[in-house]
Amino acid sequence: QVRLVESGGGLVQPGESLTISCVASGSGFRANIMGLYRRAPGIRGALVAAISLGGSITYADSVKGRFTISSNNAKDTVYLQMNSLKPEDTGLYYCWYNDGYVDYWGQGTQVTVSS
Repeated sequence: QVRLVESGGGLVQPGESLTISCVASGSGFRANIMGLYRRAPGIRGALVAAISLGGSITYADSVKGRFTISSNNAKDTVYLQMNSLKPEDTGLYYCWYNDGYVDYWGQGTQVTVSS
């Protein structure tokens, strides 16, 4: 059974940076695409960034130019480098991947941007 574990969330001030990691472990893991969603109070979860097995990258418009997603060589870990954080970036960031058939989700790590 595959497990997704996020880490790196926290409380930061506007303008600061933070990096979130998502590690997949367990047998049978194979992602066609992997990324991170964000869910804020009262707002439906939305994709923040994703990277495909072939290296194609997608960003939400709100984070373009500020966030960078990358993965390791084994393609079982993704990193989301978040720069110039804004209060509206606050939310629960949770890992996601799709194996071509099914979506899988992590539990999430909280990011709070506040002065």
